[in-house]
Amino acid sequence: MASAQALAARRERHQQVTLMRRARHRFRTRLAESPTLYLPFARLKYPGPSPEVIGPATELVIDGYTRCASTFAVYALQLAQPEPVRLAHHLHAPAQLVAAARAGVPALAVIRAPRDAILSQLVREPDVALRDALIAYTRFYRRLLPCRDRMVAADFEEVTTDFGAVTRRVNARFGTAFAEFQPTEQNTNRCFELIKLRGTLSPVLLGFESGTVTAGDLLPEIAVLTRNGHERAGARAAAWVPSGDRDRSKAALREQWEQPGLASLRDRAQWVYQAFRRPQ
Repeated sequence: MASAQALAARRERHQQVTLMRRARHRFRTRLAESPTLYLPFARLKYPGPSPEVIGPATELVIDGYTRCASTFAVYALQLAQPEPVRLAHHLHAPAQLVAAARAGVPALAVIRAPRDAILSQLVREPDVALRDALIAYTRFYRRLLPCRDRMVAADFEEVTTDFGAVTRRVNARFGTAFAEFQPTEQNTNRCFELIKLRGTLSPVLLGFESGTVTAGDLLPEIAVLTRNGHERAGARAAAWVPSGDRDRSKAALREQWEQPGLASLRDRAQWVYQAFRRPQ
């Protein structure tokens, strides 16, 4: 009897924690739409070096819904530059892109097909409900549609295979002169190596993301992290880099994705994806 009661108590605690996490995710989804409400909070929560919140020194904003290749875009951009670029990035909050549009700051919004983005998110964040993720994805890009013409949008596939073309569009749209990333095998592998090391939470590496650390200062840090950082990064690294285990986990979620009760939410997410990608 005691073991049954203990099991029931654990199940109840788990349900309570799940409900609390779902409530927090829903609240954050809505709060992150408002530059006035969210950005002051983000500046307190994220003092740096990464993520970086838009401010007076920002030269470019790179952001988007989670799992849409913003990390790759940040590293590809910085690796191509002769001098670091001050980036605001990785909030995964529409508020930051809205603020950039209002202030006339160059902005790149990354996006990915909803199923791919959301299933990847659920592998990394198993406490997020699929229904909530669909709503959050749709709200994210719907919030950006009114200012879509004041930013450049880039799809996941283009970011990860031809970021140089993305940079050209940014330069053409905003009159900037960012150097173009050359998508060679060597350069692409360098991006993924940095992504793998990101889980070490090295301040030098994270500062490189935000443009406060030069490539020259990063090189000796990479050598140290390469020798000592992989074990420390552990499971964190797997969250950012494609892997067979993640692909298998996503395959297990596809049946859940096809539930008839989610059809209208899937349709809305697909509609906003197509609307946001449409050239303007």
